[in-house]
Amino acid sequence: MKLLVVGSTGLVGRHALTLALAHPQIETVVAPVRRPLPAHPRLLSPVVDSDALPADAPWWHVDAVVCALGTTMRIAGSEAAFRRVDHDYPLAVARLARAHGATTYALNSALGADTGSRVFYSRVKGEVEHDLAAMGFDSLTFVRPGLIGGDREEFRAGERAAMVVLRALHPVLPKRWRINPAERIAQALIDAAVHARPGTHVVSSQALV
Repeated sequence: MKLLVVGSTGLVGRHALTLALAHPQIETVVAPVRRPLPAHPRLLSPVVDSDALPADAPWWHVDAVVCALGTTMRIAGSEAAFRRVDHDYPLAVARLARAHGATTYALNSALGADTGSRVFYSRVKGEVEHDLAAMGFDSLTFVRPGLIGGDREEFRAGERAAMVVLRALHPVLPKRWRINPAERIAQALIDAAVHARPGTHVVSSQALV
């Protein structure tokens, strides 16, 4: 199969890309990026501008999409900028891939995703899930981790502090509140893309511990 991975330079995306390139059922991986990635015989990494994606590029012809795009309010700088990365970009990729024949989409979403949430972050995650569900993918999977464990390139003070607390409380915490390793999240995304089960599915934070 041919797989499109977006957000391949982020914490979860890096693991997803590594897993995809090693997977025996994936022949080609397309990973659009802002800066070139190291060469690999099965990797195509076109350099793109997320605000002006090339609608007719031949590499949109894929079987499935794994989307690991995401940011934080602190990094984005405003609600509008956050929404653009976590809602608009995943939908733009979905529309173009769907128009070129993709039938499967797996999204790294978040615990608490809900269109009716009073929390802006959770509401945006719920809205992108809702809008993706209307696009007609044969197989659609939402992976909803809680706090993601792993080494990020950028420093996130709030997450670092939360990680220390959750690690200390790990033995007594309910599974849904435990740290979800980035590798487990990436594996769930790749599995969803490869197996392409018909319908809409949710992978909960409990399943990612």
